[in-house]
Formats: sequence, C-alpha cells, structure tokens
Amino acid sequence: MLDGEPLVAERARAKSLRTVRVTSREKGDLIMLGIGGFTPLDGFMSHADWDGVCRSFKTASGLFWPIPITMSVDAATAEAIVVGEDIALADPDDGSLLAVMKVTEKYRIDKAQECQSVFKTTDTEHPGVKMVMQQGDVNLAGPVRVLSDGGFKATYGALFMTPAETRAEFERLGWTRAAAFQTRNPMHRSHEYLAKVAIEICDGVLVHSLLGNLKPGDIPADVRTRAIGTLIEKYFVPGTVVQAGYPLDMRYAGPREALLHAVFRQNYGCAYQILGRDHAGVGSYYGPFDAHRIFDEIPQDALEIEPMKIDWTFWCYACGGMASARTCPHKEADRLLVSGTKLRKWLSEGSPVPAEFSRPEVLEILRAYYAGIAESDKVEVKLAGHSAR
Repeated sequence: MLDGEPLVAERARAKSLRTVRVTSREKGDLIMLGIGGFTPLDGFMSHADWDGVCRSFKTASGLFWPIPITMSVDAATAEAIVVGEDIALADPDDGSLLAVMKVTEKYRIDKAQECQSVFKTTDTEHPGVKMVMQQGDVNLAGPVRVLSDGGFKATYGALFMTPAETRAEFERLGWTRAAAFQTRNPMHRSHEYLAKVAIEICDGVLVHSLLGNLKPGDIPADVRTRAIGTLIEKYFVPGTVVQAGYPLDMRYAGPREALLHAVFRQNYGCAYQILGRDHAGVGSYYGPFDAHRIFDEIPQDALEIEPMKIDWTFWCYACGGMASARTCPHKEADRLLVSGTKLRKWLSEGSPVPAEFSRPEVLEILRAYYAGIAESDKVEVKLAGHSAR
C-alpha cells in the first residue's frame, strides 16, 4: 500500500487509466495485499499459480498457498485490455480508486475445478461455490499498488488493524506467543472457553473478526464486534485479549479456509491458530473436524503457525461448567451443545436462550439487534399494506 508522495502521484495517474470495478471479495483481497495480510503475494495470481494452488496448495514458485487469490472480468472487458497495460481498480459500491494493477496475463479457468478443489463441492447452494460461478469468465493476473484501505479504517476505527499494528500491540503488551481466534459470529460460552484455554498456555489471544461480507442471516460486523467487546471487558483479564478486524469476505471454504486463516495470521504475528468445531464451515458440506485433519495432510514445513485443535465444547450440567469431549465423561443428555445457527434461530424467534450458552450482556446486545430487525419488518409490512390500499 502506497503512502506519502508516491500515493498522491499514483492516485493522479490512476485517473487517466482504464477503470475496472472489482467485486466485494476482490476488494477484501486487495486490501489484504496492500496491508501485508497476504505477504508475500504481490498481486492477483497467474494461471499457473491458480492451477498449482487448486491442485497441490502451491503457487508456480512453490509458495504454500491454500486458496486462489484471483480477479476476474467479463469477456468483453477482458478483450479490451492489453497485456502489459496498467488499469485502475475501483470499489464495487462507490467507484472510488482502490489500486493500480499491471495486467501480466489474461486467462480462463475451469470454475467447477476450482470449486471442487477449494470447497469440495460444485453445489451452487454453497455460498462460496455460488460466488465463483458468478464471477467473470476471464481472470486477470498481475501485481498491484494499493491506494486505499477501502474505507475500513473510517468505518471501524481502531478495530481495523494491519499486521504491523497487531505485531506492535503484541510487543507493547509483552506477548511473545499469541493465539488467533477466528470469528464471524458473536462469541458465546463455547467460544469464550476456547479463548481461555489458549490464554492458559499463551500470552494472549487475538480475537480476529471478519469485517467483510457474509451470507444472508449472519450477524453484521458492527453488532458482532460490540458484543465481543462487551464479553472481553466483563469476562477476561485485562491485557490478555486484543480484538481486531480484517477486511475479507467469508468464503465458507471450511478446511481450505482454515489454512488461509493460518497463513495470514502468521503475518499478523500469531504463533497459534485456534481450531474448534466446523472452522469456516457452512451447512453440512464439511465434517466437524475436517479443518483439524487438513493440517496433518500438508507438508510439515508449510506453515510456522501451529494449529491448536480443541474438541467439541459445551456446558455440562453434570460437571457444572464448560467442558470438552476430551475432558467430560458424561452423557449427551447432560450437555448443552448449541450452534451459532441455533442461537440465531432462538434470537430471531424471540425464544429464551439458556444462561449457560451465552453471557447475559452479550444476549442483551443481540436481542436489541433482532428486535430492531423485527420492528423494521413490521414497518415495511405496514408501508406495503398502505401502498396497496
């Protein structure tokens, strides 16, 4: 990402270039390239990189990488672009300039091959598959010079942290071993337990919240991060948790996405990646511990970060507290094991949520959010009825 005079000069030059609007997913990838989250990548992947990553988790140069980082356009746009040309990449929403890219290659891919490799399915009901199938028919490869953080800092303030900033914060806190906790949901008691297990053996935990787009029905980032902030304030020792956000859209790629999380958490300065049940999963496309097993299937020297694998976690009424399948000897009937999907269903229906599942301060924030949705829906129905009359 450029700054100072080079940024001013490149922004001025970008205005004279052919402009291409990127997708929301590509915007997040661009920002990660700019802030160092995807180091050592310097741009969007070539066909050889794409093919190597899909087939064997490696770019053409031999770099371990689990998910293709690509940019696509429609055939007509690709036809007009000349290889070797610089193009300006613009925000999908407001058209503001995000980056300048030197196009080094134009190529087509087998989208079904990518989906089968990355998502283990070609079912278009899978949100990640749908995203790939709807992208342009031609990929553009080449290095990028990033001009903007895409508005993430303006929207999220100090919560939006670069890898350099998280590393500096860990150093300020005196941490030498940090564990990363991935979340796209508010943290309930099981998540809290995972983080505290990590704190027992590390200096602290980076609660790293996705700030990009999610599938419909997921809780938006501003609500989620406020709930997480309240949980940290009320139930964690000061100085043991850093909450930060990163700009990617969710791909829902399960095991492969767990590896991508590990790759960029290295850049953010983490020594461990916490892996609970169904990491980065969606629906029933992956087994609950597929993301655990994939770390045993890659070369031992592929990553420096280490997986911290934790079994099913739940409240056990017989134990009288949080436990995991490795520590609790009691029967399933004694356990309160609830998914984020079930919690969202309870909240959207206004149903009671067991106190053993989520902290009351977190539930208060989430109930207010769902009450706002319900009220908005009532207003829309009322307006629609008035319009009909």
